[in-house]
Amino acid sequence: MEYDFDLVTLGAGSGGVAASRRAASYGAKVAICESVRVGGTCVLRGCVPKKLLVYGSHFSDDLADARGYGWTIGESTFDWGKLIAAKDRELDRLNAIYLRLLRDAGVRVLDGRGTIVDAHTVEVAGQRFTAKHILIATGGWPVMPQIPGIEHAITSNEALDLKALPRRVVIVGGGYIAVEFAGIFHGAGAHVEVLVRADSILRGFDQDVRSTLREQMAKRGISIRSETLVRSLEKEADGSLSVRLTGGELLSADVVLYATGRAPNTKGLGLEAAGVNQDESGAVVVDEWSRTSVPSIYAVGDVTDRINLTPVAINEGRAFAESTFNNRPMKMDHHGVPSAVFSQPPVATVGLSEEQARLIHADVDVYRSRFRPMKHTLSGRDEQTMMKLVVERATDRVLGVHMVGTDAPEIIQGLAIAVKCGATKAQFDATVGIHPTAAEEFVTMRDPVPVTP
Repeated sequence: MEYDFDLVTLGAGSGGVAASRRAASYGAKVAICESVRVGGTCVLRGCVPKKLLVYGSHFSDDLADARGYGWTIGESTFDWGKLIAAKDRELDRLNAIYLRLLRDAGVRVLDGRGTIVDAHTVEVAGQRFTAKHILIATGGWPVMPQIPGIEHAITSNEALDLKALPRRVVIVGGGYIAVEFAGIFHGAGAHVEVLVRADSILRGFDQDVRSTLREQMAKRGISIRSETLVRSLEKEADGSLSVRLTGGELLSADVVLYATGRAPNTKGLGLEAAGVNQDESGAVVVDEWSRTSVPSIYAVGDVTDRINLTPVAINEGRAFAESTFNNRPMKMDHHGVPSAVFSQPPVATVGLSEEQARLIHADVDVYRSRFRPMKHTLSGRDEQTMMKLVVERATDRVLGVHMVGTDAPEIIQGLAIAVKCGATKAQFDATVGIHPTAAEEFVTMRDPVPVTP
C-alpha cells in the first residue's frame, strides 16, 4: 500500500519535533500536526518561559546582596508587564526557529489537532492523511480537582501570562511546579502561601532535599502549610478570592494557582477506536521501543507518563526515528536520568534517594554537607547549601547525588555523567576539587553520616 506519508506525528513539542526532523533527515516523508504553536509545553508553557521568570524574579535577591559587596543602588522598581512582554518576544523567536527547523528538514506542518482514525490514518481539520507510521507526542496538560469555585483558579499555563503581578498568591500543590512559581511570585514581590496535601513539598525526592528546600523557602518568607486541603473557592465583590480550607479557615488571595499535577493529553485523540491501549491515568501504554498495542503507532514523551522531562522526550523521539527510519535499533535508557527544580534556591538530583537506596541495597553509606555559600559570607543572606552522596557500601558505587543550592543544576549535570558511568566514591575522592567553588564539596566529603537507630 502507498501512503501519503511515511510518518505523521501528532504534537509539535520537543519529542515530536525531534522525532520528525530526524526521520526526515533519513529520507522519510513526514508531516506533523499542531493545533496551537510549534514548541510544545517546554518552549511555550513550561521550562523556557518559567526559567525566564525565575531569572527575572531573582534580581530582587541580587540587588539586596549587592550592598554587602559595597554597591549602593538607588531606588529600584519592578515592572511585571515588561518581564512578561520580554518573555513573549523570546517565545515568538523560538517558535519561528522551530518552524524553520521543520521546514528546512522537509517536514510538513499540518495546522490543527490530529486524531487517529485507524492504524494508518490521521484526520486533521477535516482532512484525512494516511501514514505508514503514526507517532503520538501530544504531551501532558494541567489537571485540577472538581471543587466548588475551581473555575476561578488558574494553572501554570495562565500563570505565565498574567498581565499584572498579584499582591497575594495562594498556590495549591507541593510539586516542582508549585515551588518554582512560589519562588517566582515571591521574588517579584507578592505574598505567597503554599498549601500542600502531603506532609511536605517535593514528594518522591530525597528527604534531605525536601526538608532543606522547605527551610530555605520559609527563611525567605514563603508560608508552606502541610496536610492542608481546600474545600472551595469563592469570588468576592472586589475581585479577590476566598479560599476555604476543610477545617473552615478562610484565606484571601488575588490569584489561586493550582499546581496539583498533569495528565497525559490523550482525550479526543481517537485512541480507543484505533485500539491503542491506555492505563488508568490515560497514558499511552508503550513497550521499550515506544511501540503501542497497534504495531504501526508509537508514542513518546509525557503522553506515555514514563519520565516527564523534555530531554527524555527528545531522546525517546530520536531513538524511535533511529530504529524505524535508519535501521539502527535504539532504546531510551530511563535509568540515571538527572533532573532539576528551578526553585529558589534550586534543586538538582541524579540517581537514587537515600530512602530508595535503603530499600534496594543491604548497606548504604551517606555523605552529607551543609554550609553557607561563600557569596553570602559578605552578602549576609541566611541561606544554606546542602550536598549529599548516597553510596553502596559493598561496591563503593555512587548511587545518588543530590544538591540544594545556587548552581545546583549546572553542577549535577556534570556529576550525572559520573553516576551514569558507575563511578565509585573512591574515584570521587581521587578527583581534585576546583577551589574555591561549591562543587568541590562533592569530592572532599570524607566521613559518612552516622546512622541513627
